Amino acid sequence: MPGRVAGKVALISGAARGMGESHARLLAREGARVVIGDVLHELGRELARAIAAEGGEAIYVPLDVTVETDWQAAYNTAMLAFGRLDVLVNNAGIAPQQGPLDQLGLAQWNQVIGINLTGAFLGMKHAIPHMRHRGGGSIINICSTAALVGYSGIPAYAASKGALRALTRQAAAEYAGDLIRANAIFPGLIATPMNANSTPERMRMLADKVPLGQRRGKPEEVSHCVLHLASDESAFTTGGEFVIDGGFSAQ
Repeated sequence: MPGRVAGKVALISGAARGMGESHARLLAREGARVVIGDVLHELGRELARAIAAEGGEAIYVPLDVTVETDWQAAYNTAMLAFGRLDVLVNNAGIAPQQGPLDQLGLAQWNQVIGINLTGAFLGMKHAIPHMRHRGGGSIINICSTAALVGYSGIPAYAASKGALRALTRQAAAEYAGDLIRANAIFPGLIATPMNANSTPERMRMLADKVPLGQRRGKPEEVSHCVLHLASDESAFTTGGEFVIDGGFSAQ
């Protein structure tokens, strides 16, 4: 049987590890040809080889999401390799623990905003013409529950994800006429390298506050939502917000 995204081409930023890797593997298993974008060159190449060994199709492209020419080159490579672009997953992001807002340095602020928000903007900016040419597409922005509820110590991260939430809705409204859909996913506490710097005690404390099982989520539990939004199953879904946090933000 053909996969749920058979024939589609998906570019995923920050795809070499963590949630991005999970998204890439699942979309490839379901028939998509995957473009793995990241700054972790060897991990990205290894993932492309692993997907190919499992019978999928994937290529790696160097992608610093803050560099506009990197995005342009990534899309050019995707078009040369696969001839089309159907799906963009803006997954790349950083979440350094930074302390209170009044102690946050401008350089730290700019770094987080640059990767998490400007990077997604650039990805969307250069994906839209390709999708319009194809007659439609799906933009999937990975936000965070930090855009929905307050957390201490991550003011720039929360601001970047809140702005990305608004940008997603704006794109959904503006490009619906081109059959380009834009949706946002809001993961909660997920077991990925992003929170590897947190202490086990902090992770346990946060997990204990998750109503659905008192645990961290698995990357693949987010990836299944990515798959749905990448597929034609969600053809009438745009401007949507999908919270995957075990009920944490519902409290």
